[in-house]
Amino acid sequence: MIKKLILLFTILFTINSFTQEDTLKFNQLDPLSPSKAAFYSAVFPGLGQAYNKRYWKIPLVYTAIGTSIYSFEFNKKKYWNYRNAYKSRKAGYTNDEFQNLILDDERLLDGAEFHKKNKDLSMVFIIGFYILNILDANIDAHLKQYNVEESLTLNPYIDPGFNFKSESIGLSLNLNF
Repeated sequence: MIKKLILLFTILFTINSFTQEDTLKFNQLDPLSPSKAAFYSAVFPGLGQAYNKRYWKIPLVYTAIGTSIYSFEFNKKKYWNYRNAYKSRKAGYTNDEFQNLILDDERLLDGAEFHKKNKDLSMVFIIGFYILNILDANIDAHLKQYNVEESLTLNPYIDPGFNFKSESIGLSLNLNF
């Protein structure tokens, strides 16, 4: 029984002595970095990307959110134009902007419904891009802490076929310890 315990401890200490050394030390990692990046992006969109030093993503964030806001405002304006024209026609007025374009009052309701639906969809896109901005900053900060070393490589190789006088092409995965 004692020999088994000594053998077990010897194996454990021997295995432990052959482990890889990490090039990134614990004190170099900032465990709060992902939450900081997400907080900065939540407070001001694009600030989390600047915190992660991914400056090229900031115009993408503003383009996505800005286009959605523009679409929301455009459809809101058009919705109120159609709605007010319908109400003024029902009240007996004939001075709306669609007087010579749309003769049927039901078409005004269809136009108002169309722009209301697009306005609501634009709000979904605004919220979706805002959340995507926060997630991008958080995930990017997490991936910056991921340790990538040269010990794992994927190289192409050509194997000359000695048996069949043909060549085979493939990939080799090399692990260097």
